[in-house]
Amino acid sequence: MTDGRYLLQAKKESPFELVNQGSVSLPEKTGEILRSRPWSAGGYEGDRLSVNLFSAVRPALPEWRDCSPLLPSLRRKKDPLEAEYIRRAGIIASDAYHEVLQSVREGMTEKEFNALLEYTLRRMGAEGGWKGSGFIVASGERSALPHGFPTERPFRRGDMVTVDFGATVEGYMSDLTRNFSLGPLSARGAEIEALLLEAHFQAARALRPGTTGVEADAVARKIITDGGWGKQFSHGLGHGLGLEVHEAPRLSPLSTDVLAEGDVVTVEPGIYLEGWGGMRIEDDYLITADGSVCLSGGKGQKTAIL
Repeated sequence: MTDGRYLLQAKKESPFELVNQGSVSLPEKTGEILRSRPWSAGGYEGDRLSVNLFSAVRPALPEWRDCSPLLPSLRRKKDPLEAEYIRRAGIIASDAYHEVLQSVREGMTEKEFNALLEYTLRRMGAEGGWKGSGFIVASGERSALPHGFPTERPFRRGDMVTVDFGATVEGYMSDLTRNFSLGPLSARGAEIEALLLEAHFQAARALRPGTTGVEADAVARKIITDGGWGKQFSHGLGHGLGLEVHEAPRLSPLSTDVLAEGDVVTVEPGIYLEGWGGMRIEDDYLITADGSVCLSGGKGQKTAIL
């Protein structure tokens, strides 16, 4: 269902029966359609539908059921075409990042780097970055923020910079995290990088059908904990992705998911130290019949020294 602004586009893009909303509101038209059919129950996505919209359509049917898990479960297994779109999105994102690194200089701001990366992604053929969300560009002490969105802070000699970004191809997204340093890594930086690379490689090696989200997370978490930084790994190991940048399954200590062939998941161990900075290394993996394949143009890349 849509209104006159999008009817022509919808005819070209959607294989479904099209309903013109006309001059009435979306809730009114929805209620009209629901009452015109012999349905006794309706399903809704409780984690997405606004209270106001649900209140407006609720009287149209006698029974409603929260079907929030339904579409995510149907979308979870990626077919070969979907996996190829994610792979292409990963390659474009990786190539764009490496091109933008050539323009990095002292005094460049996080926002300037972010804008150049978004532009380069599009120039290389992506539809854009992430749908509905901006990138993470966090430099110096700000790299201790796992979700440090770009600011006017300028890059300085000695900075570690963490960049969490991706591209969209045919609606499907990639999700990568890379790090670069303006000057050599400190001893602490080199230590943390080595731990994260080992955690990333070993966790990726453990990805296969039947592995639980808890088990995959535990592989990386043990390596980081044994290295003395367990408390500074403050989030789960990864998540699914596809049409959204966060989908099922989840890889974390709280996950109830079991990996299956066709899942696409991120592996992104990170260590964050308040007042110093942080680092995260992330790539995307397709679960295959006997293991996993990296889709994102580079498995566990080391910090670029500029």
